[in-house]
Amino acid sequence: MPNASPSELAQASAPDTHAHPTAVIVLGDGQVFYGRGFGAEGIAVAELCFNTAMTGYQEIMTDPSYAGQVVTFTFPHIGNVGVNPEDDETGDPVAEGVVVKWDPTEPSNYRATSTLSDWMEKRGRIGVGGIDTRRLTRAIRMQGAPHVAIQHAADGDFDIDELLARARGFAGLEGMDLAKEVTCAQSYKWDEMRWAWPGGYSKRTTPGRKVVAIDYGAKRNILRCLASAGCDVTVLPATATAEEVLAHKPEGVFLSNGPGDPKATGEYAVPAIQGILAADIPVFGICLGHQMLALALGAQTLKMNHGHHGANHPVKEHTTGKVEITSMNHGFAVDSQSLPEGVEETHVSLFDGSNCGIRLKDKPVFSVQYHPEASPGPQDSYYLFERFVAAMG
Repeated sequence: MPNASPSELAQASAPDTHAHPTAVIVLGDGQVFYGRGFGAEGIAVAELCFNTAMTGYQEIMTDPSYAGQVVTFTFPHIGNVGVNPEDDETGDPVAEGVVVKWDPTEPSNYRATSTLSDWMEKRGRIGVGGIDTRRLTRAIRMQGAPHVAIQHAADGDFDIDELLARARGFAGLEGMDLAKEVTCAQSYKWDEMRWAWPGGYSKRTTPGRKVVAIDYGAKRNILRCLASAGCDVTVLPATATAEEVLAHKPEGVFLSNGPGDPKATGEYAVPAIQGILAADIPVFGICLGHQMLALALGAQTLKMNHGHHGANHPVKEHTTGKVEITSMNHGFAVDSQSLPEGVEETHVSLFDGSNCGIRLKDKPVFSVQYHPEASPGPQDSYYLFERFVAAMG
């Protein structure tokens, strides 16, 4: 429809199956998708990404790395197992909203304590169902992760022009430091270990290696994996200095996952990491922690077209030739061409060849782009936690 206004474009793209839509998605390029709302009513503005995981929607929504993003799930059965307090990766949902193909159903799982819709409504998060998620995913892949405004309104009253203006006015994640928004307010100890049948979570009671975990948006299951691998974990805020970290006399330092642009967070985190590296103790980083370790070592990061989000990403480890199926959630990547002398690329994505791991050749310092703690996803890469503990031995 040449020269059509946003309102006319919206009317033209509204499918017949949504005669009375209660939710709408407006992309920054003017594309409009109508659907059925669930969860909280309201408007959210964010970057739109897609996730290909077939399980773990609750863990994904509560992963702090999704701050500033709306998640489109390519798997249609979202909400089918409900939600429960044990599966939260942080206190509340961090993703701004979710987009799904089929409306969430009543849960069918013995662990469920609530429905996905009720859980989202109580926590102020918007859901949009009844969407052609394949078409939306193609749009994300072709044009890159777009800026988007989504709205859930029970009366179906939408101002498309205003939503389009909001989507176009979103600043984007480049240059945005979100770690300060999701990090802990003060230091604390962590002793909970990984979930195991039939008892669930248990506490670590024996002495272990003293580890300081810097929280840029840490998932709880990462901390559980550290505890299960033999670590006494002290968690510090993202803004912790090298002096504050080293004052705990750690045997190793862990750099957590987190949201936003690593260069922005690196303004204060990179000097701290460089001070830690000078102390010659083992360092292990994941996701944002991987990216900022690379920056601290002199490499560069870049914004990806649509990022990697899912639980089925194949990664090859160069040192062993082993292929791992991994969980990923990142929109930025380390530029492998910028790695300086003395820094070795250890892992690479078999989807697009992007960097997925580095290590220092002469020190026990290493990191990976993906999530070896899974939650959700395969557990092929748990050995990395054991490697970290062995480095401290």
